[in-house]
Amino acid sequence: MELDTARTEAWLRAAAAAVTAREAELTALDTAIGDGDHGSNLRRGFTAVLAGLDAEKAGGTAAADRSPGILLAAAGRTLISTVGGASGPLYGSALRAAGRALPGASAGPDEVAAALGEALGAVRSLGGAQPGDKTMVDAWAPAAATFAEAAGQGLAAASAAAAAAAEQGARATLPLVARKGRASYLGPRSAGHLDPGAVSTALLFAALAEACRER
Repeated sequence: MELDTARTEAWLRAAAAAVTAREAELTALDTAIGDGDHGSNLRRGFTAVLAGLDAEKAGGTAAADRSPGILLAAAGRTLISTVGGASGPLYGSALRAAGRALPGASAGPDEVAAALGEALGAVRSLGGAQPGDKTMVDAWAPAAATFAEAAGQGLAAASAAAAAAAEQGARATLPLVARKGRASYLGPRSAGHLDPGAVSTALLFAALAEACRER
């Protein structure tokens, strides 16, 4: 199994559905330690991503112009242009970096692992966060590492393992004191809350696992 156009589109659609379904939860998490707009911002951004996918299909865009890399890069650009706050640039840069790392019509597990690593690098370069800073990096870093470790087991198994690692990483932000972003202004008061970016990152990896699940 490889990450092809159909699975990439399924990934983005599943991510949009998850963000929409849990918008209120993401907003509540962000209200506690941030600006309170994480859920609504991501829902707006992924709604625009879906609109772009639908427009391409309706317009009969050639398959060669809808490769995994092109779809991810386009989604990244859409998020950057439509999502406010920090989440748009961070998620947008991650998807653009992943897209640039996937130049072919499909990608095997090792290539996807490399793309997820490039995406993590883009997030860390833009935001300057390290694991333990209570950011989306706390979910993305273990997910990317786990995917790479499990790549030899195939795309479905690696994606499922990465999703579990992302979920665990997100939950591990609960006791952390934020050192980056708006939450860092709260100092010790940021402890005891899940990081909304880490939670939404877990949703993104769960969507990838769903798109790559063996059927």
